[in-house]
Amino acid sequence: MFRSNPHATAIARTLRGSGLMWSSTPRTDDFQMKNIILTAIDAGKFTTLLSMLKAASFLDTLRTAGPYTLFAPTDDAFKALAPGVLNGLLRDSDRLYALLAYHVACEIFTVEDMTSRDIKTVAGTTLAVALRDGDAFVNDIRVEQADIAASNGVMHMIHTVLMPTGPLAAASRA
Repeated sequence: MFRSNPHATAIARTLRGSGLMWSSTPRTDDFQMKNIILTAIDAGKFTTLLSMLKAASFLDTLRTAGPYTLFAPTDDAFKALAPGVLNGLLRDSDRLYALLAYHVACEIFTVEDMTSRDIKTVAGTTLAVALRDGDAFVNDIRVEQADIAASNGVMHMIHTVLMPTGPLAAASRA
């Protein structure tokens, strides 16, 4: 079963345009919640994803106001790719960007929003999301940790790199 933080879910839902500032622990000074990139850095499980986002000039995009949903493959997800796929993508920034854009939607989708439906990605393609037996899925891949809240959206940790079908698939696997 995926792990969802109910507080993060409430925050992510509230972030839909509110612009409110949040403090996670009592402090004398308020701070603004971190964006998706800083949240991924703090998690420590997304170094490969962050390197790829940097190589594809996608980091700055995910630092902007959003809102975004990032289906974030872990480092282990990238290690599980077939030999040569990662290096091939790193040599072609357009293909790399297309693959990474397949993991991002320009809207906030929390677990509550993941009823059986398709969501449009930055790549212009769709991802199929669903809730089954208490677990959230994207393209039939189980979300391992859901609703990781950020100031500009939400992240969902997955242990598989999402591979698109069609022309983008050929570009991503080259």
